[in-house]
Amino acid sequence: MTTTTPQLGSLAPQDAATYAEWFACLAEPTRVRLLHAVAVASRPVSVGELTEQLGISQSTCSHHVRKLADVGFVGLRKQGTTTLVTVNPSCCTGLPHAADAVMGMLAPAPCCPSDVPDDVVVRDLRADDWAAVRRVYAEGIATGDATFETEVPSRASLDARWLPGHRWVAEVDGRVAGWAAATAVSARDCYSGVAETSVYVGDGFRGRGVGKALLRKQVVAADADGLWTLQTSIFPENRTSLALHHSAGYRTLGVRDRIAQHHGRWRDTVFLERRSRSDAAPAAG
Repeated sequence: MTTTTPQLGSLAPQDAATYAEWFACLAEPTRVRLLHAVAVASRPVSVGELTEQLGISQSTCSHHVRKLADVGFVGLRKQGTTTLVTVNPSCCTGLPHAADAVMGMLAPAPCCPSDVPDDVVVRDLRADDWAAVRRVYAEGIATGDATFETEVPSRASLDARWLPGHRWVAEVDGRVAGWAAATAVSARDCYSGVAETSVYVGDGFRGRGVGKALLRKQVVAADADGLWTLQTSIFPENRTSLALHHSAGYRTLGVRDRIAQHHGRWRDTVFLERRSRSDAAPAAG
C-alpha cells in the first residue's frame, strides 16, 4: 500500500488507479464490515470468528476476506487448518491519505488572505487597548458562536496567556475593530512552536475584511517567528470563521463531537490546523 506524492493539486494516474481499486473493493458492504471487524480486534482473527460475528456463511466470509487480501487491506496466515486475518497497519494512514488526496486536501494551501481592505490598520496591542479588546471579546461572546466562554476573561488572565509579539488589534477610523492573539499550547520545549489562535471582530465591523487583515498579520508573523503549527477550534455554526481560516491555509483535521457544554447543551467544534511555510519548519503530515 504505497503511493506517490501529488504534484501541485494534480493526482498522478498511478495513484488514481490505486485509489480506484481500493474504493472499488470497499464498495461491497460486507467487506467494509469485515475490514472494520479485523481493524478493531487488534489481534489476529480467524475466519470462523468473523463468520459468526457478522452472521454470514463461511464461504462468503472467505471470499470477501480474499478480496480484501488481494488489495492489501488485510494479511492472511495459516495456523494449522485455521486462517488468521490481520489488518495491514498501512491502512490506518493509507486510506485517510487516499481520501485527502482525492478531495484536494493535500494540494498546496494558500498562505493567507490577499484581499485585505486598505482602511483596516493592524498593529501591536498596546496597554491602552485592553478595554477595547475586552469589549470586542464581549461582543463575540454575545453572538453565541464564538467561544465556550460566557464571561470576558480578565486582563490579567489574557495577558498571562497570550504570547508576546503575537497580539494584534485592527483599527478602522481610529477605533479598535477586532483583535487576534496566539497562546502556547504547552510548556514543553518540543511544542514551543505550536500555538492556539483566536481572532475576534467587533459588532458593527463584521463583513468588511477586519478578520482577513488580522488573520493575515497573525499567520505571516507566526511564520516569521518560527511558530510551525497554528491550531484553533471553531463551532460548526460559525461558517464565516471556518471559511476565513481555510483562506489562510488552515485545514480541517476533524470534528470533536460533544466536546464541552455551552449554556447547558453539548456542542461540537471543528479542529483546524495550519503548518508553517518556513523551510525551517517540520513538514506537514
